[in-house]
Amino acid sequence: MAGVRLDEILAVLRAAGEPTRLRILSLLSRGERSVKDLTDILGQSQPRISRHLKLLGDAGLVERHPEGTWAFFRLVERGIGGRLVSEMIAMSDPDDTVLRRDIERLEAVREAHATLAGRYFSANAAKWDEIRSLQAPEKEVEARIEALVPRDLDLLVDLGTGTARMLELLADRYRRGVGIDLSQDMLHYARSRLDSAGVRHAQLRQGDVYNPQVDAGSADVIILHQVLHFLDNPALAVREAARLLKPGGIAIVVDLAPHDMEQLRENHAHRRLGFNREQINGWLEEAGIAPGETFDIGSGEPGKLTVTIWSGRGIAVPDTTVAA
Repeated sequence: MAGVRLDEILAVLRAAGEPTRLRILSLLSRGERSVKDLTDILGQSQPRISRHLKLLGDAGLVERHPEGTWAFFRLVERGIGGRLVSEMIAMSDPDDTVLRRDIERLEAVREAHATLAGRYFSANAAKWDEIRSLQAPEKEVEARIEALVPRDLDLLVDLGTGTARMLELLADRYRRGVGIDLSQDMLHYARSRLDSAGVRHAQLRQGDVYNPQVDAGSADVIILHQVLHFLDNPALAVREAARLLKPGGIAIVVDLAPHDMEQLRENHAHRRLGFNREQINGWLEEAGIAPGETFDIGSGEPGKLTVTIWSGRGIAVPDTTVAA
């Protein structure tokens, strides 16, 4: 903590030095939570919790991410506030009666979320299972992705995260993960999935892959997993991915090879019936990503879909944001 001014330390301590706010910080150390979650756990009113969160936000201890009519909060990981809060939480006694009750209530909230998420999954499982039955085995695809992603990453970004499977699969590879998706229902399911898997160092944000709210040049790895075939302008999504990537960072695109299954367009909102190798590699190059290895995974049987995995490394970060 050398070099930190006294007034900065005092500002953090004033914000955290109140029982409810300290409990909130402890809960957020276990993953992002909504205001409703915190009111249910702490048994306090929404205005009161919101006021505490505002004070913590003003002090630079928590950050807010809107998601439709909701907002989710998580601890700030960097800077003086993040460092001090991390130290305070590490010092707290896990057997403290108040904190232990909070954790028990948190688990009850997670179970309720899991129940709701299960209902959503059940309602949509038939559609997902139909597509899965047509594709290459997921284990083979995921094994190839794991082989491409190194360990000890700072930031991994999953654009169009869907069920957050990539954030879960690669959780031991990154210090911070961010998943972005436009669907609020899907994000609810993804959040419950990450909670159940014990993934606490990834956050989910509602947002557009054409304009992801992530700092340019900050990501070590960017993944676009089964996203581009849903988009009207997939080349723009690739350019946005490149904008977020560090020079030398890794980009991974996973999508379908060209096929003629029109029912996927009619029944599952697919805008594109797959992509050939040259098309995606061309978009990567235009975006400032040097194409690397490309893999096709599939049996080639009639009526079966082939999955292609493209990889590349960032060679430049565009100077300006491309407007959607």
